[in-house]
Amino acid sequence: MSFESLGLSPALVRATRERAYLEPTAIQVGAIPAALRAADVLGCAQTGSGKTAAFALPILQRLSDIRRDRPRQVHALILVPTRELAAQVGDTFRNLAQYLPEPLKIAILFGGVSINPQMMGLRGGADIVVATPGRLLDLVEHNALRLGDVQTLVLDEADRLLDLGFADELARVLEELPARRQNLFFSATFPPAVQSLADQLLRDPVRIEVAAEPEEKPDILQRAIEVDTAKRTPLLRHLIKEQGWTRVLVFVATKYATELVCHKLGLAGIHAQAFHGELSQGARTQVLSDFKASRLQVVVATDVAARGIDVARLPAVVNYDLPRSAVDYTHRIGRTGRAGQSGVAISFVTPDAEAHFRLIEKRQGERVPREQIPGFEPVEAAPGPVSDVNGGVKGQRPSKKDKLRAAAARGGSST
Repeated sequence: MSFESLGLSPALVRATRERAYLEPTAIQVGAIPAALRAADVLGCAQTGSGKTAAFALPILQRLSDIRRDRPRQVHALILVPTRELAAQVGDTFRNLAQYLPEPLKIAILFGGVSINPQMMGLRGGADIVVATPGRLLDLVEHNALRLGDVQTLVLDEADRLLDLGFADELARVLEELPARRQNLFFSATFPPAVQSLADQLLRDPVRIEVAAEPEEKPDILQRAIEVDTAKRTPLLRHLIKEQGWTRVLVFVATKYATELVCHKLGLAGIHAQAFHGELSQGARTQVLSDFKASRLQVVVATDVAARGIDVARLPAVVNYDLPRSAVDYTHRIGRTGRAGQSGVAISFVTPDAEAHFRLIEKRQGERVPREQIPGFEPVEAAPGPVSDVNGGVKGQRPSKKDKLRAAAARGGSST
């Protein structure tokens, strides 16, 4: 199977070759022909499987056949949950579009930075907009762009877009769009909330599911190490030195924990930086740039980094604190083992988190054998049958009380 056989133009095929896309992935084989014929698509595939190109290539091909308006109208809207994913998806569009006969204007919009340069950049319109929902709505309210001419809507990481506060913003964006349009939904997981939205918005969609195929699963060795809460940081230091990791992404539950763990690693001579939602965009960009260039050995992050961060050849991910849900677990460990590479994902399982980790295993349908590291064997007693510290694995949005209980418990376990 080749990109030419999928019906793509020579200009796009040339761009795929320069991007070292040797042959289409399973999600691309299924999605590209369907999207080219304007069908709605529901695509489910693991992270790192080529979902971005699966929707970018057909959008670029269809837009290359449209006569440009002056000012330009937004014909394709791609909604993403994070700033980093917006930048990554926008870069992919620009790279794939570089040889098209007529240039397309691609706007990348996200919060955390001044809105004024983005408003200036939208003068004269745009053909393609890649945006986070909140900043998109801000720009609509400032009359910087209109969405009434959108022909194709893409929800990338659709499950995250419906998580927490994104659901309300997404509903407001949908109100601005024309009723007749193509809808493309892509994600690594499709919990009930996403499936419900898909049932409402998609018209006879082409459903593509490749995540369940064993040959498509990323090569990630999952490990679960039993350890007491107080010994997690010494164990992390031990693993970094013993395994010889040149780079490792460590996930914790809170902003405070990112800074605390970085401080403790620094005392041991390990270069680490925190990565969380309260950092400025410039600081987040710098941390990722240093990490990708191997100028930084360890990044300690909250779940803001679980989506959309593509770090080539990242050898390891560590769940210092367990994620709240099985969906977040999937996206965390998916930062390693990308694009055909292998990786390892280690979870620290404290006695009071054992029940929660069993729920994650149940939801992902895979048992991870427990192990102990000499010198770090747990001595704490497992608690009785109480609610787990991370708030439980749920298929619906948690209540306010549930969020407060979970936040309090996570904050206490991260110190």
